[in-house]
Amino acid sequence: MTAGTRTRHRVLAVRNAARSGPGRLPAWLGAEDIEVLEVAGADAPDRADGFDGVLLLGGGLLPDDDTSAPWLPSQRALALRAVEDGVPLLGICLGAQVLALAAGGSVRGAHGEPERGSCTVDLRAEAATDPLFRDLPSRFPVIQNHRDQITALPPGAVHLAGSDACPVQAFRLGACAWGVQFHPEAGAERLSRWDEAALADEGVDLAGLRARAEAVEPESARAARRLVAGFAAVVRERAASRAVPVVRP
Repeated sequence: MTAGTRTRHRVLAVRNAARSGPGRLPAWLGAEDIEVLEVAGADAPDRADGFDGVLLLGGGLLPDDDTSAPWLPSQRALALRAVEDGVPLLGICLGAQVLALAAGGSVRGAHGEPERGSCTVDLRAEAATDPLFRDLPSRFPVIQNHRDQITALPPGAVHLAGSDACPVQAFRLGACAWGVQFHPEAGAERLSRWDEAALADEGVDLAGLRARAEAVEPESARAARRLVAGFAAVVRERAASRAVPVVRP
């Protein structure tokens, strides 16, 4: 590599639903010299060979809904192998649930109170030394859209954040795999594409959700950007460590 040239790393983003894309992550990661290559769930590999990191995105499924989404077994294998191989992984919403279930945790559908729109997440003491969460405020707003929850973390997982409605909002597994129930890729504008009639059937006022999300968007975006920058730093560090040649006697 010549002087002044920077390595551009590659992260695989697995899209599980047409409306659950990577949002602002490609732009944010691109600013960190990381290229995002997006694939549909059905086309995703079962291991991260050739990639420096993995993003598992959301979708209106349970992580073991293999009948509706026959690619989920392969995605669970991808998540588990990333943990085993030390490839940085960030699972978002369904992606977090895939990671948790693949590693021996539990997920329940339609469990507890649904979270819609902008909700507050509280960091736990364990987050103080975590590479993704240590620079975030102890409490910050995030975009949520789920009614399923992780109800038991995998063995060895580090519980990083929670909320009153959903105790498991973030966790780390192994050295560099994270799951977040919330949506750092989504800003307040995402709510403009939500189904107003479906939310009304749940007794939810979409206009009110949008007003609240827009009011706290600067704070929410700041926290999400810091989290993504932390993930980018881990991607670069892990890629550099793998690139160092082994000197044998």
